[in-house]
Amino acid sequence: MAETLSSLDELRGSVEGVEAAAPVVETITREPQRDALGRSYATGKRKDAVARVWIKPGSGKITVNGKDMPVYFARPVLQMMLRQPFTVAGVDGEFDVMATVKGGGLSGQAGAVRHGVSKALQLYEPSLRGALKAAGFLTRDSRVVERKKFGKAKARKSFQFSKR
Repeated sequence: MAETLSSLDELRGSVEGVEAAAPVVETITREPQRDALGRSYATGKRKDAVARVWIKPGSGKITVNGKDMPVYFARPVLQMMLRQPFTVAGVDGEFDVMATVKGGGLSGQAGAVRHGVSKALQLYEPSLRGALKAAGFLTRDSRVVERKKFGKAKARKSFQFSKR
């Protein structure tokens, strides 16, 4: 009986030792990624549009395909979409944006630029990643147009049925 008690005490001691040695959790510290000119680059995508985006500290000027943002994206909704990442991150008017975008329509292009700006922001300042990720701006919206099938008028729409 005494042998059993001593072995139980040894077992308890070994279990307490395991609890004391807590697992070591490594935290990933992200380094800012900037080029020689102090800019961060990212690619944003939405539908068929692909945007190449560079951000650098500045006065908040946004240039898309060589034009100012209000000229290229005339609709206020699209302009608001481009400002969202800066608002969420709390850095309104602190960065200049230079973007080139190809493919798709204006709505898809605005979404692509927003995605690119968000990715570039978190590369420039890794501490902004949490806010941008929580808002969903770092996730690529993968919804694209469904392809047209043969024997159909569009992707799913059928031709008019005629019984006779």
